[in-house]
Amino acid sequence: MSERLLLTALKGGNNTKIITLNGKKMKKMPSALEKLPGLRTLDLQNNLICNVCPELSTLTQLTLLNLGNNQLEEVPEEMKHLTSLKKLHLFGNRIHRFATGVCGGLQELILLNLNYNLLKSLPEEIGRLKNLTYLSINHNQLTMIPTELCSLVHLSALHLNYNQLTCIPEEIKLLQNLRQLFLVRNNIEFLPEEIAARFVLCQLEENNDLIVNAIESYPETKDKLSKAKKCALCSKPFLSEWLECVQFVPPSKNWKISRNLHLIPLRILLCSYHCFDQRGPKVFGIVPE
Repeated sequence: MSERLLLTALKGGNNTKIITLNGKKMKKMPSALEKLPGLRTLDLQNNLICNVCPELSTLTQLTLLNLGNNQLEEVPEEMKHLTSLKKLHLFGNRIHRFATGVCGGLQELILLNLNYNLLKSLPEEIGRLKNLTYLSINHNQLTMIPTELCSLVHLSALHLNYNQLTCIPEEIKLLQNLRQLFLVRNNIEFLPEEIAARFVLCQLEENNDLIVNAIESYPETKDKLSKAKKCALCSKPFLSEWLECVQFVPPSKNWKISRNLHLIPLRILLCSYHCFDQRGPKVFGIVPE
């Protein structure tokens, strides 16, 4: 069946955009892939593939590659040539390392799924995946997060459930667009102060009885949280200043100022770059000297 499907795809030549060969008990990737330079989607999940073929490097127009549930032991070097790749699924393999240089070529990658593998660490070059927005590494053996990961400014979802993490780096606050952070079933002993503070502050605003009662036993923490501020745009509380801005507003009639002034600058604080991106035309950031 797999041979017949592949022959049909080969007849299409450059016009073939999608190949799906799921669950065919394939032990090798077909080398004939080099004859399909226009391929955009290659789905080979649920097979027995241990290594990718060298011809994979020729698929420079590929945007989606699914090799989930195979027997790969590394993120292979050949993938660095997939310069158009946007989505890469490698879940359910035996991956315990990245080949050197593989991240350097995946500049268009926006989704990387490495769930259910054997990774104990991530390479520093993970920080080269500049367009990555979704990263999932659930059910691995990670013991730490490299600070280089915190340079992925477009990352909006980070899934790290069921690992062996003991802490989260302070640099995680640099992930300006992060909306989802999952850390279920780890060994985390403490969280960065700002992340913990924002969670507790939100729970206090929602009158969470458990948090409201518990905070009474920590007077120093309660005093520190009492100094929290609210974002001028979303009204969410935060502990430390994130972004200082100026907003130009019409003066109140009660203010004793010149009648020639139609707008005056007021200092405001924003909680994140997300809010900064949603600001109105009369709000400007302050650049530190």
